[in-house]
Amino acid sequence: MTTWIRPDAERPAVAPRIAPENPLGTSEYERRRGGYRIAMRLLGRRFLVMIPTVLLVSLGVFALAAASPFDPLTAHLGDRYQSATRAQRDAMTQAYDLDDHWFTAWWKWWGAVFRGDLGWSSTMRQPVADVIGQRLPFTLGMSFTALLSAAVIAIVLGAVVGMRRGGLLDRACTSLAAILAATPPFVVSLLLVSAFAVGLGWFPTSGARRPGDGYSLDGLLTHAVLPYLALTISMIPWLLLTMRSAVVDAAASDAVRGARARGVGGWRLLRGHIVPVSVLPTLALLGTRLPELIAGAAIVETVFGWPGLAEALVDSAVALDFSLLAPLAVGSAVLVLVGSALSDAAAVWIDPRIGLRA
Repeated sequence: MTTWIRPDAERPAVAPRIAPENPLGTSEYERRRGGYRIAMRLLGRRFLVMIPTVLLVSLGVFALAAASPFDPLTAHLGDRYQSATRAQRDAMTQAYDLDDHWFTAWWKWWGAVFRGDLGWSSTMRQPVADVIGQRLPFTLGMSFTALLSAAVIAIVLGAVVGMRRGGLLDRACTSLAAILAATPPFVVSLLLVSAFAVGLGWFPTSGARRPGDGYSLDGLLTHAVLPYLALTISMIPWLLLTMRSAVVDAAASDAVRGARARGVGGWRLLRGHIVPVSVLPTLALLGTRLPELIAGAAIVETVFGWPGLAEALVDSAVALDFSLLAPLAVGSAVLVLVGSALSDAAAVWIDPRIGLRA
């Protein structure tokens, strides 16, 4: 029997298609876009907070240096300090304003900085701008290469051992990481020098070039191997342990159990469900570990005689070389603040649900 339907008859309502549920209630594109906006707002707030922080850090540097028992006149006169007459000492004190109150010296220093004048370094016997320009590439190249290598090794190895919790590789890596975390960077540096420079003779012991030679790519790479290894090894343990712990927690979560029940496993499970969640604590830790990187770089550069800024920072602090000490200390503070802000912004951009706001 044929059933005819009038053209003007009402058609039955069709249930609207429901989009699959998203944790954020938005599409992936909108989620990423929202994370980008949150990350930009976070960076803006952090940079606003950075201004008074940097001013307070610089003020603290001058206040602490003024309370130091070291005499800055000794650094300015050097070997001539004992033979200098009272008139010569008074003239040097007046020429470099060494008798100014520390707050006055701080105020004058910022005024000179805004005029583009960083002053003269008494410890390096050259303008501060030249010291920074010559040594900054050595420190940045060494530090950030070591930090990047340590992060990659820690993330990859931490993910592998975290997925094999309790296995032989896991126990070996966590035990070694705990030992290295308790070992100061200078001990690691001395062990590397003893084994590979003195014992085997594979690498030079110090410097960045052979005596009498100019800087060359081959010489830099050869001399940089041991300090690079020392700095990288000192940065790996905490990053590795953090990544391993995050992977263990993520693997035991309900979301991962559900993915396993749906047949997701192996590399797909690790890449799509575990690593994106587990890498966030590691990114956050990178920002907080920048002070350790700066301190480790100072120790490593001193042990290996690497011509970077970290060694100059230690020398300027001992000699109360305000002109060099102040920009290096402020620059280190800015580096830590910027690194922390960028790591938090990256975490927010990856997953806006973590809710960082300041």
